[in-house]
Amino acid sequence: MAIGFALLEVIAPDRVIEFGERLAFETPDQGRLRPWTVPIARLEGLVFVWLLSRDDGVPAGIETGIVIGGCLMALLPRTVVDWGLGAAYENPDDLELKGWVIPATRLLGAVYLIAGLFSRPVDAPRNAAGNRRETTE
Repeated sequence: MAIGFALLEVIAPDRVIEFGERLAFETPDQGRLRPWTVPIARLEGLVFVWLLSRDDGVPAGIETGIVIGGCLMALLPRTVVDWGLGAAYENPDDLELKGWVIPATRLLGAVYLIAGLFSRPVDAPRNAAGNRRETTE
């Protein structure tokens, strides 16, 4: 299901953004996207497809980024949301968030933190360098 959503973001980023705006904003039609927002959304979809389809799990360096991002989202959700709105919209101050957005950001941060800390292929333990150990059976 997650890969399907990521593919949708690659194929139709405008629709995914519009859906998110309807969910998150009191007045979803007020936002003016920056020129790079749609291409970045498409790139995000490609990255998620790549990460979710890997047999080796998430690369060790990316796990660190996920943990750091998760910590920031969990501890400073308003700051992260404000930063994201400023990066994606030309008029972030005109956008009124629905009440669930900040708590959901905090929850998603906790999920990212857990995923980053504990993401391991079930059948393949990692060595100290973070690489999959080859088993000889």
